[in-house]
Amino acid sequence: MAWSNSRIFAQTILDILDGTTAMDLDSAGAGDYLAALYGDTITPDNTVAATATAYNNAAGVWDTDEKSDTTEWDAGGEPIVAPNLTKASAVLTWDDDGTNVVSGGSSATLAAVFGCLCYSGVIATPVVDQGVCYNYFGGTQSVTNGTFTIQWAATGIFTLTLT
Repeated sequence: MAWSNSRIFAQTILDILDGTTAMDLDSAGAGDYLAALYGDTITPDNTVAATATAYNNAAGVWDTDEKSDTTEWDAGGEPIVAPNLTKASAVLTWDDDGTNVVSGGSSATLAAVFGCLCYSGVIATPVVDQGVCYNYFGGTQSVTNGTFTIQWAATGIFTLTLT
């Protein structure tokens, strides 16, 4: 089936709310969260167990079809520089404080990138490298000898409306 949408992992939200993880979406340091790129051979699912959300964990889909450039976009992803969580009325927004995720330089070559996994690179409980959400880029994205940038939506990396 492959990519068709962007979603928050339900298990991660549950783990945060019930204290199973110490993941802090608001006051994390630079590099605590990463965005890893993926092609179109995986089928993301936001209703899986914590282990299946994790980066490079064989229990899920995030251990195959990762896209990287050896010098410009590292395997494992690039840092989400300034993650923060805000509330406006009944809407929670996780954002990168207006910062986009950018390749390490201006000579990246990446082909057939369809989306990214946003995950914690510092939390080990309940699982190492637990995913927060995944974001679909709307189709194939590529760059040849240039800069690859994830430009988050004006509404952030994700929004959660509480009603």
